[in-house]
Amino acid sequence: MQTELDWKEGNVKGFFGKELISLKKGGLKLVKVAPLASYPEHIHPDTTEYAYVLSGSPEIMINLEVSLGKSGDFFIFSSNTKHAIQNKTNAECILLIGSIKN
Repeated sequence: MQTELDWKEGNVKGFFGKELISLKKGGLKLVKVAPLASYPEHIHPDTTEYAYVLSGSPEIMINLEVSLGKSGDFFIFSSNTKHAIQNKTNAECILLIGSIKN
């Protein structure tokens, strides 16, 4: 039996989410990034996103600048800003990913 808080694989292989808040103007997900998974570079024309690293060491790319995240790091992806997430390690990463529509 699947519940609302079960991990659901997204459109990108290796990325799984648990929907925590879903509103018309935004939301919040708990995201598990599998080892060696990569979310390709993309933009959102009408949404600002943010990521809070709970565990793991994800690589966060914002406008071609790459940062190695660690627990407690917070990143903002403004609308129309290229961004991507990669996990180049052999351990999963857990992130809180939120969005706010402009």
